[in-house]
Amino acid sequence: MAKTALITGASSGIGREIARNLYAKGFRCILCARREDRLKELAAELGENTRVVVCDLSKREECFALYEQIRDEKIGVLINGAGFGLFGRFCDTDLDTELRMIDTNITAVHILTKLFLKDFIARNSGYIMNIASSAGLMSGGPYMSTYYATKAYAADFTSAIARELEEQGSKVHVCALCPGPVDTEFNDVANCTFGVKAISAKECSDIAVKGMFSGKTVIVPSAALKLAAVGAKLMPRKMLVAVTGRVQSKKGELE
Repeated sequence: MAKTALITGASSGIGREIARNLYAKGFRCILCARREDRLKELAAELGENTRVVVCDLSKREECFALYEQIRDEKIGVLINGAGFGLFGRFCDTDLDTELRMIDTNITAVHILTKLFLKDFIARNSGYIMNIASSAGLMSGGPYMSTYYATKAYAADFTSAIARELEEQGSKVHVCALCPGPVDTEFNDVANCTFGVKAISAKECSDIAVKGMFSGKTVIVPSAALKLAAVGAKLMPRKMLVAVTGRVQSKKGELE
């Protein structure tokens, strides 16, 4: 397997910790995000041969440009980590922000997965991790409706591709990371607070990378969340959405 990894959303949180983890395992890392200063700081920490690519993945043309810029570098691991959330009643939240979220959380993941997967299949090796959320395993999330929908897309999309690859006998592995609360900058961006204890981004990344290389398709870094996801499948949809709404409503102030 090629020992170069592309990590989007590498300027903070889970993406940054996964970059550190992969670098420690001997991977050359290509770090991608919008904040150049953060990326350069991480690149300096990781050491020589680490590359920084600044781009805004909420813009479709920049997703394609990123691929064209690095397609010849024999990427062996793709981490689709760029993404963000937004808290509030759907009728009150900002439409432009939501559309940018959809473009980042869904469109960018879709484009980059499609483009790199074709290359990986051609050489029959490679790993793709799409960072979704435990929210993507639930049925709807009042007060974070768009975010929940984007993460459901990521989780379902990834699981379906993984099954296609399995049926083809491919050695390419695709997985979805579905964490619950993680101690990152997510809350500041989403304008909310977690109602339960968060795990560290490092702990999440350690579980994620281990799960990816061991062949897991859906990685949930919490036993409690695994049980919750199973329970969600058994609960009537209307009831589950109501329960989720009560939990979500406590995350921040509603207008």
